[in-house]
Amino acid sequence: MSVLGNRALNRATLARQLLLERSGAPVHDAVAHLCGLQAQEPQEPFTGLWSRLCAFDPANLSGLLTEPAVVRIHLMRRTVHLLAADDALAWRARHDAMLRQRVLGTYRREFDGVDLDALAAAGRAVLADGEPRTTAELVRALAEHWPTPAPRALGEMLVAALVPVAQLPPRGLWRTKGGVRNILLSSWLGRSVAPLPEDGSDPTGQTLVRRYLAAFGPAAPADLRAWCGLAGLPAAIAAIRGELVTFRDERGRQLFDLPDAPRPDPDTPAPVRFLPAFDNAILGYHDRGRIIDDAHRGLSAAGERVVLVDGRVAATWNVSAGTVVVTPLRDLTRADRTAVADEGEELAGFLSDGESRRVRVAEPLP
Repeated sequence: MSVLGNRALNRATLARQLLLERSGAPVHDAVAHLCGLQAQEPQEPFTGLWSRLCAFDPANLSGLLTEPAVVRIHLMRRTVHLLAADDALAWRARHDAMLRQRVLGTYRREFDGVDLDALAAAGRAVLADGEPRTTAELVRALAEHWPTPAPRALGEMLVAALVPVAQLPPRGLWRTKGGVRNILLSSWLGRSVAPLPEDGSDPTGQTLVRRYLAAFGPAAPADLRAWCGLAGLPAAIAAIRGELVTFRDERGRQLFDLPDAPRPDPDTPAPVRFLPAFDNAILGYHDRGRIIDDAHRGLSAAGERVVLVDGRVAATWNVSAGTVVVTPLRDLTRADRTAVADEGEELAGFLSDGESRRVRVAEPLP
């Protein structure tokens, strides 16, 4: 079994995450290929797509959200993601049990004795008229009959787990502020959420494995679980095992992959890329060593925006008074600093509609 070193895995990840070379794919196709983008910070996916697509126009993503061909929902890891509408409908039921368990992991005592199926039915009934509601409005409509859970716990259980809802625009539109307004996913898209098969088969799980590997592979089962939060996918992997090829990483873990997926030469040059907060290119793995040093592993989970230099996290970035400020995590060569500054100027222009191209590369943190 071939061994893939971290650099080989890094280049495979960059290629599949559209970070090795910007893609000319339409925005909808890119969102689908990436299996969604983490989006609890509504403006962050715009930077993520700018870094991945040629001549990305933010209006295209806003249009897809309004159409709607892309939706904001709680899904992988119980976090808000932008997903292609077809994927949201196809994948939501497969995540139901995980979503419930994750909310219960935080609020289990508050839901002792609560019939969650009855609560879910009541939540759907409130939203059945097709009118969007804030989470607070939904909670007020149900609190009289379910007084035990605190409002926050009741709200999170309803909109993040029990009831398949979408967050309506203007939430998530380019440079538009808007609170969360929930509507039944089926009402917003005009189509029903696909139910789980009654025969116990798992075609959706098998699809998730294939799609994950296309966007993140080669990867181990633990990486797949870290991305989606689902525990029950070993059987899905086993069911399609004949379609897959296997490798080992430097730690000896078995990695699975699609046979024809890109695995570039480890020496392929990698351009500087600016990633938004919570980007799945980092969070989509249990072992993130292919793209970030262990010492900096927590940066993306903490919401830091990061810069890739030679394919690895080498700096953080933010915007201050119209200036993109880059703070290296290690010493950068003169050539690397120049490349970071050049890409930072392009990012500043994107974020300001061309009004600013200011960038400052600070000295490394001590």
